Amino acid sequence: MTTATLITNKTAPEAKFEWPLCYEAENFILNRIHAFLERNSFARTLAKRMRDETGTLILDWTDHLLLPASEEVALREAGYVDDPLGDSLGGHKVLWHPEAMLPRVLIAASNTRFPLALAVRPDFVAEFAIVHGITDKIEGEPLSRFRKLLVREENGTQLYAIERRGYRGYTSRAPDLKAYCAVRELFQRRQRIWDDDAKGFAHAHQCLKEAVDLAGRDLACHLFFREERAYWQKRNRAGREQKRRQDGLGLGWANHDHHTFRSSRRFFVDLIKALETLGFERRERYYAGSEAGWGSQILEQPIDGIVVFADIDLAPEETEIDFSRTKLSPAKSLGTVGLWCGLHGESFLGAGMHHLECRFDHALLRKQLSKIDIVTMKPFSDFPFLKQAFTEGERWPVRRER
Repeated sequence: MTTATLITNKTAPEAKFEWPLCYEAENFILNRIHAFLERNSFARTLAKRMRDETGTLILDWTDHLLLPASEEVALREAGYVDDPLGDSLGGHKVLWHPEAMLPRVLIAASNTRFPLALAVRPDFVAEFAIVHGITDKIEGEPLSRFRKLLVREENGTQLYAIERRGYRGYTSRAPDLKAYCAVRELFQRRQRIWDDDAKGFAHAHQCLKEAVDLAGRDLACHLFFREERAYWQKRNRAGREQKRRQDGLGLGWANHDHHTFRSSRRFFVDLIKALETLGFERRERYYAGSEAGWGSQILEQPIDGIVVFADIDLAPEETEIDFSRTKLSPAKSLGTVGLWCGLHGESFLGAGMHHLECRFDHALLRKQLSKIDIVTMKPFSDFPFLKQAFTEGERWPVRRER
């Protein structure tokens, strides 16, 4: 199988996603995290437990670092730039790396020679606090857009746990609890099984519009994917087991990398329109090669940080088409994606996501899962900078109507 990223016929925002290897920035951040762990024993123990108990790395749970001003030049030389959406209470300058999946960095007016703070991001700060026996007050109201808990102050460093909901800044604000609960229930109770999928998509679009009107686009996106993960997890033993392991440290699913939806050719444009309603922007398009016979439109919600791979059957001659905007004609035969949708339904409706991909220590996680009888398949990406593998597929019963 060959892989290729489609770079033709892109709009300007889409064309910018040509991913480089950012080793200089990664090594700089890893060095600063290591320096922090040397001074903060709680964080050092937590990092070890993340590896030993969940197969994850503290890098992938780190939301941001607070570094002294002397580090700013090196950060910028490594590719960090000002974050236009990084509002902060302390007046700290906020930097982010637009071409790498790395933590953001806040700059403090300090002459220290070590990182001042590191913030890990679990799904819920209160659950993190309970697991680790922390009784200090949490900053920010429950279910608000940003919450913060001081976990441990030691040797001039501060370890925080923070919680986000459709927001990438650093200031809290009172939530609209009525809207929050209404939107969550709307997604929890969304009808997913339909005799006519066209009606199902019409209903989904109406639910999304109502949710955005009630809670705003970014919070609606956050709540929608929380329920999508829960729906998928019910049908996936490996997902349930890994969630249990991560919940054992009070972490949740905040280490997600991307969510994958499979779609028939008939409803692919409808899927993309639904994602656009939630604020998603198109990134690169991908083609898995003529042998595989499918491609994907990759999208990202820039505020909540959700990435989606939307998969569709593609013929080689269709790779030049912007299939996220142009409805493709029915294929003469079903390919990998179309057959899956034919058996199980549309991912956006009854079938749920095809898979959730998270960030782990790849080899370590595979070893840990094998001990609880969860088999991982041969990696379909096996590079020094990217390793990906599915857990062995589960057999789902097929509805008689299909």
